[in-house]
This record gives sequence, structure tokens and C-alpha cells, in this order.
Amino acid sequence: MRARLRLGLRLALLAGVMAALFAVDTATNYEVAAAVFYAMVVLNAAPFLGRRALIRLSAFCVALTVLSFALTPKGNMPIGLANMGVSIAAIVMTAWLILKMDAARQAAQDAHAKLVRIARIKSLEGLTTSIAHEINQPLAAIVTSGNACGHWLAHDPPNLDRARQALDRIVRDAGRASAIVARVRSLTRGEPPSRTVFAFNDAVGEVVGVSRGEIERHGIELVLDLAPDLPAVRADRVQVQQVIGNLLLNAIEAIAAGPARARTIHMVSEVAGGMVGLSIRDSGIGIPAGIRDHLFEAFWTTKEDGMGIGLSISRTLVEANGGEISAEPVETGGATFRFTVPAVQQEKS
Repeated sequence: MRARLRLGLRLALLAGVMAALFAVDTATNYEVAAAVFYAMVVLNAAPFLGRRALIRLSAFCVALTVLSFALTPKGNMPIGLANMGVSIAAIVMTAWLILKMDAARQAAQDAHAKLVRIARIKSLEGLTTSIAHEINQPLAAIVTSGNACGHWLAHDPPNLDRARQALDRIVRDAGRASAIVARVRSLTRGEPPSRTVFAFNDAVGEVVGVSRGEIERHGIELVLDLAPDLPAVRADRVQVQQVIGNLLLNAIEAIAAGPARARTIHMVSEVAGGMVGLSIRDSGIGIPAGIRDHLFEAFWTTKEDGMGIGLSISRTLVEANGGEISAEPVETGGATFRFTVPAVQQEKS
């Protein structure tokens, strides 16, 4: 209701301005080019008018300019014609530039959406081995439990209690495998943002589980310091997990690219100021001097085969969910990346 009222007031104001411009342009001599200010009307109407409405408004302003010229009673006719041409050109050029800017903005938004999808798929490429390792665990457990179930049923008499326990394990491990597949699909599906309330530490644990094989392959010690009793957060769970996965993958790659010394990743979750945060500190190559300000810029990377969009996408996702992301070097070597998302405020009893 308020939005409609504001729109009505804006349209009424623009109509008043256009009426005033028409009156001034008609009453003054040909030498006074008051009609050129119709371009300002078009410019101010652009933020709340659609493409077609803006075109109609521009055409109406041109028509008013021509009509005003026809009704003007006095002045130098050649100068009046020139002023009318300049005014019409200003109106048309202003509308054309606005439409081109809107088209470019829409194209940029579409390209950004595609980059988000590419970044998700790209981040999963480096975790293929880890995903296979993770999903093989419940599958292997299903096979083992199936064999055990057959063994207990083959007894004479059959041990139904043990067989039932084996079947319960099969169902549980099948659920684990299904959950892994669902997480992978959600990261590559490119779905629109959907904010929900969820346990932050659980989301961290799921990403760590998917990345565990890659961490072990590089001989990295992972230290989890997840604060207990964290409040739930309200954000897009898939997007938050994408950010965690990107930062964790960057930490793994930073350690892999460095010398064979202490290889550790320290992940800490905490709550402060109504926000839940996660810090990921690695002992990798660190942040070279002079590039800290460029870390989150799109298409800017220090990796030979990097795309330069991982951290940029991470910042976009975090800010879209109402949080912040930052990075800083560690004095002893390595880097710390930290991001926050809003916590769900507990109702006071």
C-alpha cells in the first residue's frame, strides 16, 4: 500500500513538472529551450518505470515539445527549430542511454548468476576424490551389513535379532549415501536463494565430511573448535556451505602449494554481536604483500589455473545473506579467512 502511494506521488510530481515545462516552453520565445529539461523528467522516472513505460514517457515528452513549438506565439523561427531539435535529441538520447544501461545491468546479473553456477561446479571438481571416498564408506558398510544379514539368516535356527540389527545398519548407511548425493546435487543445481533456520555447526560438519578425503590425501591435520550451544542461523544453507567449501578448498590448496612443514587447518565457530562466525586458519603460503585488497575481486587470482571467482562469489553469497567476510595474514605463516551470518535472535521469556 505504501509503495503504491509513493509511486502515485512520484507520478503526480512528474506530471506537475511536465505541465510546468510545457507552460513555460509555450509562453516563452522560440529562443528559450525549456523543453530540453524533459530529459531530466525521463532520467528521474527511470528508477520506477519499466522499459515500455519509459519509452512511452519519452515519446510523450517529444510530442509535448513539438506541440509547444507549434503553440509558441513569437520569436526567431530558425532558432526555435534548432532548439526543438536539440530538445528532442536530448530526450531521445537520455532514454536510449537509460535503456542501454538497464540492458547492460541485466546482462551483468545474468552473467553473475552463471558464474555462481560455474564456481559451484568448479569447486566440486577439486573434491571429486573426496566425494568418492565419502560415498564409498556407506556403500561399503551396506555390503558388509548385507553379508552379515545373510550370515545370521543362514544360521540354524536363524538369528533374527542380529539379522534385524544388520538391516537397520543397511537402512542407516543408505540414508547417509543419499544425504551425500543430495548435498552434491544442491551445490550444482543453481537454485535461487532460500533462507532457512539451521544449525551452523551441522552445516560445517557436512562440508568437512565431504572434504575429509582431500584433507587426508594431503596429510593435513584438521582441528575443529566448534563452539557448543551456538544459536541457529537464518541463511541459505546451500550458499553458506558453498562458502565454507570454497574457503576450505582454498586452505587445502594453499597448504599443498607450500613447503612440507606443519600442515594444519584450524576451524573455529563462535557467536558475537548477534552474528555467528566461522574462521578458517591455514598454515599455507599465506597472503603475499600487496594483494590483500584484491583477494575478493572478480577474475583476480594468483593461481596459475585459477578462475579468480571463488572468493568473489563467496563474498557475494555472504553479503547476500546479511554477513561479512574478511581475510588477514598470520604472522607465523598462513592466512585466516572469516565470515559471519546472522544468528536467530532468541525470544525473551
